[in-house]
Amino acid sequence: MQDVTAAVTPKGERRRFALVSAAADLLCEGGFDAVRHRAVARRAGLPLASTTYYFSSLDDLIAKAVEHVGSRELEMLNFRVAGLSRRRRGAESTADVLVDLLVGEGPGSRESEELISRYERYIACARQPGLRDVQRRMMQQRADAVVEVVERSGRAVRDELVTALVCAVDGAVVASLVGVGDGPRATARATLVEVIDVLAPFDTAGV
Repeated sequence: MQDVTAAVTPKGERRRFALVSAAADLLCEGGFDAVRHRAVARRAGLPLASTTYYFSSLDDLIAKAVEHVGSRELEMLNFRVAGLSRRRRGAESTADVLVDLLVGEGPGSRESEELISRYERYIACARQPGLRDVQRRMMQQRADAVVEVVERSGRAVRDELVTALVCAVDGAVVASLVGVGDGPRATARATLVEVIDVLAPFDTAGV
């Protein structure tokens, strides 16, 4: 109970948040293997003992880190969607918006490493039953954001095709990360341009 009591004090809450945030950063940068007690404590600027004081195990810390990553991603998704105007968009313009939403806005080695970490996280969560629900919620949030973007672009997508649309992007990105295509953004964009009018055609009722 000591860790629970400590975590609810202002100092404990700040330390706990710092550790979770540090673990989330490491998770995004280097995957699950990068999240170790010593590395998290060093990144957070806290004593090594704090990682075991505030968390029952490394798995507990990792689970909180995954949830934190999900919260950050949801905040970014909501920010991008909220700033999107409602207007009728062609295939290329819609693809551009969806690539920004699902892949990111800038090319570079750091972005590639973060994308690799994202898809490694998907697979790792599939192997860990305790993390599957968290990952499913994160994937549903991505799907909901895609639906909103599609609707704001004067298009419509049936529920059963939302997954196909997201998977088209994910598949293109994963392929690009092993050298197929011209990089994650370009490969995902080219894929979307080809399928967007089929999976998310213009809404005949108008915008």
